[in-house]
Amino acid sequence: MCRPRCAYFGGAGLAHMKQYGTKLSTFAKIRAKASRHAANNPLAVFRNVVTEDEVMASPMVWEGVMTKLMACPPTSGAAAAVICSEDFAKRHGLNRQVRIAAQAMTTDFTSTFEARDMREVAGVGMTKAAARQVYEAAGVSPQDIDVIELHDCFAHNELLTYEGLGLCAEGGAEKFVLDGDNTYGGKYVTNPSGGLLSKGHPLGATGIAQCVELVQHLRGTAQARQVEGARLALQHNVGLGGACVVTLYERV
Repeated sequence: MCRPRCAYFGGAGLAHMKQYGTKLSTFAKIRAKASRHAANNPLAVFRNVVTEDEVMASPMVWEGVMTKLMACPPTSGAAAAVICSEDFAKRHGLNRQVRIAAQAMTTDFTSTFEARDMREVAGVGMTKAAARQVYEAAGVSPQDIDVIELHDCFAHNELLTYEGLGLCAEGGAEKFVLDGDNTYGGKYVTNPSGGLLSKGHPLGATGIAQCVELVQHLRGTAQARQVEGARLALQHNVGLGGACVVTLYERV
C-alpha cells in the first residue's frame, strides 16, 4: 500500500507523466544518478551504485508510477551549525569565503488546493515563487547556478523541482534528464551529495546537510564530488503543509 507521502509525490509525478508522457524509466535514471554521486560521499547512508535497470526491477510500491528505490530511505540523523558574528569569525581566522546572497520562504497558496493538481500540493508552486524571489533579489538567472542541492525525497520530486527552479522549461524535465544536464558534464550538478535518495532524509537535519554540501563546493573542499569552479550554489527544501525555502550561496 502506498503511504501518504508516496501518494503525494507519486501523484505529482503521475500528473507529469499524464500531461507530458514522462516515462517511469526517467525517474529510474534520476535514482541511478543519485547513487553514482553518493558513491563519492563518505557520509551517505547508501553508497552502492545502482543502475536504471535495478531501480526499475525493485519492488513496485505504486504500479506503473513508483518503485521502492525511487523513494528516499527512512533514516535517523542529526546536524548542527554554529552561528557567530562576523567579528568573531575574523578574530578566530574562520573561513568567510561563502555568503548567503538571497533567501526566500513561501507557504501554501489558495491555488495550491484550488488547482486540483497534485504537483501543486507537492510544492511546485511554492518552489517557483521562492526561486523567482531569490533570482530577482540576487540579480541572477537559473543559468548562472553551478551546483544545486534540492529536496529529492522521491525521484519524482527531483524531476518536478528541475522545472520549479527554472533549470529547464515546463514539461522539459524528461529531456533535461535524458540529455544528462542534471549531473557532471551537463548544465547543472544536482545533488552531488547523493541527495536524500542516497544520503538519507532525517527530516530536521536535511537542510543543514544540504548547506554543508554546498559550502564545501564553494570552498573547493568537496574532494571527489567537487564541482570545479563553483561560484553560485542553490539550496531547495520543501515540507508539505506547507513551506518551501530556497537559498542562494555565493563564493566571495
